[in-house]
Amino acid sequence: MTGRYTHAVVRGVPCSLAQEVDGKIDLARAQRESGVFCGILRQKLGLQVMELPPNEDLPRGQLIGDMAVVIADTARITRPWCPARRKETEGLHKLLEELKFRVCEVTDEEATIDASDILFTGTEIFVGLTPWTNMRGAEILANTYQDYAVSTVKISEDYHLKSFCSMGGPDTLIIGSSDTARKALKTMEQLTDHHYETVTVPDDAAANCIYARVGPKTNVLIHRSAEEFPNSAQVFQKLTDYTLVPASCTEVAKLGGCLTACTIFINNKVEI
Repeated sequence: MTGRYTHAVVRGVPCSLAQEVDGKIDLARAQRESGVFCGILRQKLGLQVMELPPNEDLPRGQLIGDMAVVIADTARITRPWCPARRKETEGLHKLLEELKFRVCEVTDEEATIDASDILFTGTEIFVGLTPWTNMRGAEILANTYQDYAVSTVKISEDYHLKSFCSMGGPDTLIIGSSDTARKALKTMEQLTDHHYETVTVPDDAAANCIYARVGPKTNVLIHRSAEEFPNSAQVFQKLTDYTLVPASCTEVAKLGGCLTACTIFINNKVEI
């Protein structure tokens, strides 16, 4: 079921992160935001958080959610476009195998896949074709998850697909308001026979949320804070059927990251 999780995989924040983006990262703030985020995963969602230690050789390693797609019983380790980030996948194969997933890796050197370009709706998969994910990567993903329809969405600007959209429930898309977001939504609507309700927010970055189903009835939506996006936060406040949990990721955002890039969600009852 969409939003049902048991585990979350995260990676600690290395001190080397402070050197990224020409030194514009506030390391202490990044570490605080990561700690709050992990607390939300444990306390609000009730997940077992599996935290990999920070690696100073992987300054962007906190964006672990880019490194794997996990759907049903299969985990696909991605192949980042940036060669410097490919070592960020190390350790995930063993961890996911221990959780009893069928784990696949990308061996085709022509393929690139970034999980921030992969939107799984629970019914189908949309793959953003971007500077980070190419058609060969999309073909590999389609071969991996043959039980689901896989459709490609060409993104005209230098954005990940999930930079401006995410799932807000089993049949609900949260989408930004930019031309890029609107064009992508129109393409997705043309490619699917499934009907999705939409929640539109004024800020693209605020459209990247985390939806989780907790217990039999509670719908939780982790969204960017009012401090970051006050206008979008007002839209979320109108969603009365959700337990709303604000979370800041100001420093990760400077890297082009988002909330969903900070963790790999897993639905598995097997304990390790």
